[in-house]
Amino acid sequence: MIAFTKMEGLGNSYIFINNFEAQVPEERLPELAKLVSDKNFGIGSDGLIVVLPPTSPDHDFRFRIFNADGSEAEMCGNGMRCFARFVYDKGLTRKTRFPVQTLAGTIVPELFLGENGEVVAVKVDMGPPQLRSTKIPMTGPEREPVVDAELEAEGHRFVFTAVSMGNPHIVIFVDDVEAVNLAYWGPRLEHHPLFPRRTNVHFVQVQDSSHLLMRTWERGSGITLACGTGACAVLVAAHLKGLANRAATVHLPGGSLHVEWASDGHVYMTGPANYICEGRFLRSMTATLT
Repeated sequence: MIAFTKMEGLGNSYIFINNFEAQVPEERLPELAKLVSDKNFGIGSDGLIVVLPPTSPDHDFRFRIFNADGSEAEMCGNGMRCFARFVYDKGLTRKTRFPVQTLAGTIVPELFLGENGEVVAVKVDMGPPQLRSTKIPMTGPEREPVVDAELEAEGHRFVFTAVSMGNPHIVIFVDDVEAVNLAYWGPRLEHHPLFPRRTNVHFVQVQDSSHLLMRTWERGSGITLACGTGACAVLVAAHLKGLANRAATVHLPGGSLHVEWASDGHVYMTGPANYICEGRFLRSMTATLT
């Protein structure tokens, strides 16, 4: 039996495991992610996030995230907000600001507490965006930034801006995000040969310079209600194209995030982190899903 907590940030839901206690072997985590994420035979989620002891000095925790298909992602903004609340509420730290080790580097969340001491919002220092094509990564000649680049998928031409927030994103600006067949184009763009590690895909409608409306196809998970790193990439891409200020509200199907590309070069994201349920996962890890 494995104790779990299910949390969501703007409808982007993850299963959380405290591996200080659960001690699941790390090589089994991709398998566990697929099991718990399955909505019919598991719990149902966009993936698995595991709280681990750090292996790098000057960090308080280590963050690992696995998509619903078992692939490991570098970072997740919505997941990091929930991670920060989880470790605070579970008594693993009394700090309200602390460094976390991730595959995308050091991420620093900051908790905001209400009058009763309950976490009401989380601000995450997502670090600086990576704009060089080889850092995203993309194939082909190196360039920086990647703005208004073109690709072709099934005879259709897309103009995109590429940004890495520790994980790869492409941002495509459209007149009407609801008119986009995201279920069709999302996987075709995710797996485009231009992106050797695949990519997250975002279609964005600019409402004005302070409000952006986006829909997301997440690498390894499909259509999701929100993507925190994606919202950060969208703000950066919109500002690079002169379509948005350095701070804006990004509206996603699951809710809204405040994102700022600050003067220090870092991107800061602020939003909620909420609990859904807690329990014990009883299914054997030797089970296979078809």
